[in-house]
Amino acid sequence: MHTLNRLMISILFFCLLFGLAGCNKTENYIDFSKAQPVPAKDYSGEKEQRPLIIALASVISPEETIKFYRIIAQHTAELTGHPTVLVQRKTYAEINMLLSNGEADIAFLSTGAYAAYHGMNEIELLAMAERDGDSLYSTDVIVHRDSTIYSLADLKGKTFAFTDPLSLSGHLVIENSLLNQNTMPEKYFKRYFYTYNHDKSLWAVANHIADAASIDSQIYEYAKLKTPELTERVRIIASLNPAPTGPLVIRKNLPTAQKEQLRQIFLEMNQDPDTAQAMQKLMIDRFVPPQPKLYEPLKKIYDRISAYYANSL
Repeated sequence: MHTLNRLMISILFFCLLFGLAGCNKTENYIDFSKAQPVPAKDYSGEKEQRPLIIALASVISPEETIKFYRIIAQHTAELTGHPTVLVQRKTYAEINMLLSNGEADIAFLSTGAYAAYHGMNEIELLAMAERDGDSLYSTDVIVHRDSTIYSLADLKGKTFAFTDPLSLSGHLVIENSLLNQNTMPEKYFKRYFYTYNHDKSLWAVANHIADAASIDSQIYEYAKLKTPELTERVRIIASLNPAPTGPLVIRKNLPTAQKEQLRQIFLEMNQDPDTAQAMQKLMIDRFVPPQPKLYEPLKKIYDRISAYYANSL
């Protein structure tokens, strides 16, 4: 009976976290399928200003972090004098699509999503986030603390939790590592799935839903403070490929003066106490000028993986 009760509790938590069909949602759960739509009104020829559209996909505690992104958006609106709309989507592919269609002016991208971007509308780097004096992070591969998995080689035939198809730490690094061995997830793992949230990947491993997962090292450090009951139940078996933090990008065809104003706003954003406090909750100490060369090798990784799949068809 006790075993059955524990099983039922695990299923309930799994439903709440992963949004399986038929599960009830809590009031604070963000339904990304009902995200705020991009304004469709045509502002051409009118004195009324078009809102500045800022897009993001929250892959860490979305129900908690969205309020901090709103503070950043509000701060930007106050300094530019432009109304600002914050648009959120579930996946990085959806954010890339908004950029490609010209429906977003600024976007918080993951490193992998930027590396993968080949949209119709060109984008450019606006800034990159810095934490503890560093703009790099690693891919942490985690397993349950009681697991018999101690190396990447031990992952063969296991169940793996990826974060997002366009996440560098949550997917592409592992795919690239497997490609170096002339294999891919479909062949190497018994099963794999996407959680679309680093928190959920951590939860999946801590609760034996997945044998392993790969997550952003900065997010893992954040989780150690926010959810120590989860991180205490997992351990890191590898830290891979230091990479630049997910960049803040901007639509390239915006007026030059507007881009420069926005760049300056973000580079000085940490000087405003309220906004700086919100940034801290997002694991950002400050925004710094981007280093485009750091992202070039990552684009090659994405292109290599894409070419492999294309040639496999």
